[in-house]
Amino acid sequence: MLVAGIKSRPQYTGLVIDPHAKRHLFVLEAEGAQALIDQLATVGDGFLEFAEILYVAGASASDDHAARLSGLGADTVWVAPTIAPLLVRLKANLVQARMGTRLYLAGTEGFIGQTMQVALDFGIDFKSIRTEHRGSLARRVQCVHCKGITEAVTTSLYVCSHCGLTLLVRDHYSRRIGAFQGVNVDAEEPGKAPQAEEIFP
Repeated sequence: MLVAGIKSRPQYTGLVIDPHAKRHLFVLEAEGAQALIDQLATVGDGFLEFAEILYVAGASASDDHAARLSGLGADTVWVAPTIAPLLVRLKANLVQARMGTRLYLAGTEGFIGQTMQVALDFGIDFKSIRTEHRGSLARRVQCVHCKGITEAVTTSLYVCSHCGLTLLVRDHYSRRIGAFQGVNVDAEEPGKAPQAEEIFP
């Protein structure tokens, strides 16, 4: 059973635009694009002159997200084919970033976790990063036994794709690796695992 209120559970503050930032860097996945678009109704689009958008589509993204972002008038819009090159581009951006740059992340928890890792490696305080969860609740999970990471886990129990153990997906989250933790559910009585439930659609 999952435990509510675990302190390590990520909190998403929303993609609120910082009016004092000199430069805005948006890193968006799939429905995360809508988080930025929604801000325009509140604060207008003046900040986009000083904004760069890095975007990657997801399986559930509609085909028009990239086109809509490109039409917003941002200084730069770069569309990545997958998350891996997007992370490389993000690193390159952060190498060149100057004081006054604000970082915004929006998408699924797995995506936010991976992009947050890059930012933390550059010494950015996670509390200063604006984040908004959009899209699937599927989790990125690390097996605490073999350390393998499985993407897009949607059930309370799953079989580790690396070591084959049946794992319980806990609410404990590691910011360092950008993943929730999975622990062996039938260690004391192998084969006695409860039925898996779909709880992260």
